[in-house]
Amino acid sequence: MHIVADEEIPCAREAFSPYGEVTLRPGRLLRREDLTRADALVVRSVTPVGAELLTGTPVRFVGTATIGTDHLDLPWLEGAGIEWTSAKGCNARSVVEWVLAALAEWCVSENVTWDRLTLGVVGCGTIGSKLARVAKRLGLRVLVNDPPLQARGALPPQHEANAVPLEVLLEESDFVSLHVPLDRNGQWPTWHLVGADELHLMRPSAVLANSSRGPVLDNEAAVQFAKAGLVTFVLDVFENEPTPNRDLVKRCFLATPHVAGYSLDGKVNGTRLIAEALGRFTGEPAPWTVKLPPADAAPVQLPDASPVRQVHAAFRAVYPIRGDDERLREGLPLEDDADWAAHFDGLRKNYPVRREAPNYALAAPSGNEQVDRWLLEVLGFGAGWHEAPVGPRDSGPTG
Repeated sequence: MHIVADEEIPCAREAFSPYGEVTLRPGRLLRREDLTRADALVVRSVTPVGAELLTGTPVRFVGTATIGTDHLDLPWLEGAGIEWTSAKGCNARSVVEWVLAALAEWCVSENVTWDRLTLGVVGCGTIGSKLARVAKRLGLRVLVNDPPLQARGALPPQHEANAVPLEVLLEESDFVSLHVPLDRNGQWPTWHLVGADELHLMRPSAVLANSSRGPVLDNEAAVQFAKAGLVTFVLDVFENEPTPNRDLVKRCFLATPHVAGYSLDGKVNGTRLIAEALGRFTGEPAPWTVKLPPADAAPVQLPDASPVRQVHAAFRAVYPIRGDDERLREGLPLEDDADWAAHFDGLRKNYPVRREAPNYALAAPSGNEQVDRWLLEVLGFGAGWHEAPVGPRDSGPTG
């Protein structure tokens, strides 16, 4: 079997080679002529897969090492008898950590405590439901919205009491996080799910975070609301990637280059799930595991401060989201769209190694251990626990 895979999929050759010859190609440059001998194709979200790419090729298996499938023409693939799969849930923790890091940055900047906040989660699948669970345990009021899951009776039971119409969620939330697939048709389309009418419903200076798909938010409307200071935006995905609207990027509280799910743990987990699917497809599974190198062994020092500031400190240490934001903004002076696109894609291609919370230990100031152990459990820090001497209480805002 001949397998063609996106060269940016980590460990692709190692994971897929038990099933045949592996050829690696740049995802955005994949063309039909690259697939004249291919039996299987493995992509990321940057490669549209449908009739234009696959007609006349021998491809009979398509895997995407991502949780989303909007770049796959699923009706066409199924009509052509081509088996497909995605890496559903592979980077859920990574995305949740992106949201929590952004939320903590905003809370500290606004001097806000958890118990004063309402978090609205739009889309209650693998990622949204995990975020809602963690937020509830942190003490936030949580509202959820997911009509498709509700219609199927599949909304997680723990969230049923908090399910509200989208309009209510937008009106009552201080921080809204989008976690829906991109669907332009169907009974519940999500293309421009949040546009000008929806943004008008939000509280003045409320936050809208999007780490799902760029077109779920009407980016032109977002620019106008950002200019007027009516809504604060935290965006990881944009319309027209890899050339997002520069004005929108500039006006975001935080803007990152489609990397919310880019933890090394999540990406390798995606590779593993596709390798397992290839094994089922061939009928000759060859289990593949990878032992990732340990993260920095130094425990993360927590301040003797409020829970919000402890969460902020923890994520500043293991995932400094401001760094992603600053690196993206470095490209704003670029006037040529090709240069801007190369900058955006280059940040993704050369993304620094980022590990998830379970790889890190926390160092707790003694005397505040009960709260800190609770935070360790809720946030998933799991590599150990260390005592640290008491330092001066944080002298900044107590939010």
